[in-house]
Amino acid sequence: MADGREILYFDAVQHTRPDSIDVRQLPDRNVNSEIRFDRLLGEWVVIAAHRQTRTQLPDRTQCPLCPSRPGSPTEIPASDYEVVVFENRFAALPGVSTHSSALADHVAGSAPTSPTEKSGRSEVVCFSSEHDTTSAQLGVERTRMVIDVLAERTTALRAMPAVSQVFCFENFGAEIGVTLSHPHGQIYALPFTSPRAAKIEANARRYRDEHNRNLFGDMFAAERDSGVRVVCANDEWTAFVPTAARWPYEVLLFPNRRVADIPELDDHARTRFAELYLDVLGRFERRFDEPMPYIAAWNQAPKGAEDFWWLHLQIFSIRRAPGKLKYLAGAESGMGVFISDTTPENVAAELRAVTP
Repeated sequence: MADGREILYFDAVQHTRPDSIDVRQLPDRNVNSEIRFDRLLGEWVVIAAHRQTRTQLPDRTQCPLCPSRPGSPTEIPASDYEVVVFENRFAALPGVSTHSSALADHVAGSAPTSPTEKSGRSEVVCFSSEHDTTSAQLGVERTRMVIDVLAERTTALRAMPAVSQVFCFENFGAEIGVTLSHPHGQIYALPFTSPRAAKIEANARRYRDEHNRNLFGDMFAAERDSGVRVVCANDEWTAFVPTAARWPYEVLLFPNRRVADIPELDDHARTRFAELYLDVLGRFERRFDEPMPYIAAWNQAPKGAEDFWWLHLQIFSIRRAPGKLKYLAGAESGMGVFISDTTPENVAAELRAVTP
């Protein structure tokens, strides 16, 4: 790209793309992120104030993720594309450096080894050149292509020595915080293990040590055997509402056979995922009179947990009822104690009842 960022095109059929030259005059990249350590919680926090200037819900004609047109260049120089990945112009992670003064304040032994400079990477994944489509409308073939792209990028990013976890996700709906309505997702190559993954990893290790069994597997088997919270399933995947769901509408998609990350999924599992994922998104889209805003977050194994981790996708929405959103109030924001407005068993039954 014109400012030195990398862009990758993924197509079902090979293209030469002679029109994919970025002719824009872009300013120098201003990525000035810091990673600071919260000693009380034992977690890393990314400080990325430069992201305040990122594009915010532009008019359709100004969408930076649409293909370029004569006189209207965008982040995608080509006039058309299938799936595209590029480094985020408003990246949270590239060029990350530790905050020296904050780190100097740490008492000896209070913080783990700090992430190294230039140790992370933020990428944007555009699912389609069609601005007005959604992930729920992509179809099995394109959804499968997106999964293949996520697998390839996960493999490439995990190979970076300083990367601890590759986090792939999609935000949908302005209510959830989306700043661009074009169908897309993001990938964060984190130079540390996220708080959620670290907590899951610790619990799974402890369970293995105490019971010589896999925590993911035992939990998943119990959900499948009960069936009360299962929404839908096929021969490779099962979608269910977790028994202690924190969000009003929350579904986990588990592969029926344990794999640690997306690259480990074979061809059949990837295709069957695409089918079940579209089924679940369709139920989210049709549960109320308007599509539910959601976050779809891949939980892949952090480095060092591959031998027992069970890949899964978490999809959740802040929509709790027609015209009503779930806001994090005092207990949730202040103490991390979630208070759910819905019952997991009822939510599963409601989603099962939605016509596919």
